[in-house]
Amino acid sequence: MKTTIVIPSYNEMRTLPAVLKVLAGVALDKEVIVVDDGSKDGTREWLDKAIAAKEFPYDLKVIKHEVNKGKGGALITGFNAAAGDITIVQDADLEYDPNQIPGLVRPIEEGRADAVFGSRMLSGKAETYSQLYLAGNKFLSFLVSLLFGLRMTDSYTCYKAFRTPLLRRLRLTSNGFEIEAELSCKTAFLGLRFAELPIVYTSRSRQEGKKINYRDAVKGVLKILWLRLSLRRADLKE
Repeated sequence: MKTTIVIPSYNEMRTLPAVLKVLAGVALDKEVIVVDDGSKDGTREWLDKAIAAKEFPYDLKVIKHEVNKGKGGALITGFNAAAGDITIVQDADLEYDPNQIPGLVRPIEEGRADAVFGSRMLSGKAETYSQLYLAGNKFLSFLVSLLFGLRMTDSYTCYKAFRTPLLRRLRLTSNGFEIEAELSCKTAFLGLRFAELPIVYTSRSRQEGKKINYRDAVKGVLKILWLRLSLRRADLKE
């Protein structure tokens, strides 16, 4: 099965080349889609040169947003362009090691799951830059579990893998980081066969470019509550 790896990127010139280099050694039948979300730091120009020079030994595609649409907007663009049987998200900032991807997509390849999330909470090897961030993430995961009846330990993890046709059934609309809440809630709401696997995670700091903040947590709570009140089966029918 072919896997599409979607990388949303906004001003990540410091780390994106390293992520793409690591992906070269990941043993998967894959395509990589980088969605440049209006970067101003030279990322898109570097990507053009890298593709022209065939710098990476895999199918690398770049989609450019002329203005910044947010992480959700970038992911939706990438998901719509995915040609693989499986789609997984990889952040551009090296907080997540791409070598973990084959293990995360394996339950889908083997027909044991429709969606797999990599949980930072299960590994005991995850680092966080802020205990407040950790508490917020745990609360958001608790809220998803409580309101949608599917136990999740890490609803805001980057590593979310789906069978691509089922991912498109989610009909995502969120532009910001609340896309993580929407993905989690709709996974539960549709009753997808779901699994969590432990992953290693090393957080970067604000000074190193971390973007998510407390406002995004508030938006996440509001998104979860709104979805619980508004979702109908007919909204996600095939």
